[in-house]
Amino acid sequence: MQRFAIFLCAFVLAASAAHADDSLFQDMGGEAGMHKIVDVSMANYLADKRINAQFDDVDIDWLKGQLYVQFCQLAGGPCVYKGHDMRVVHQGMHLTDADFNALVEDLQKSMDICGVPFRTQNRFLAILAPMESQVVTK
Repeated sequence: MQRFAIFLCAFVLAASAAHADDSLFQDMGGEAGMHKIVDVSMANYLADKRINAQFDDVDIDWLKGQLYVQFCQLAGGPCVYKGHDMRVVHQGMHLTDADFNALVEDLQKSMDICGVPFRTQNRFLAILAPMESQVVTK
């Protein structure tokens, strides 16, 4: 029984350590920084004539909440995204590489405005990049 307890403690500690790396989330400003990035990004998306029509029939406050939770989780923060996967969410939107690139440019601009260091931006964008194949459908 004691060996099982030791094993269980070791397993819990290893699992906690695997999920404890929130350095990217912290480097992006933690909770307050991530909220600011999402707010500034959404303002940039809505001002960008290349992509703003994609948000015409969207509840912006709801979307900002979803983006926050997803960005937070992807950056190693304490959030758990429970929304749909990106392929389902963007199905039928006929988004192009140009649309995706515009969104990324706006996000980069937002992170610049929020004072996120270039290296940190690259770490975050590297996590987001694989989503392109799930978002671009045209």
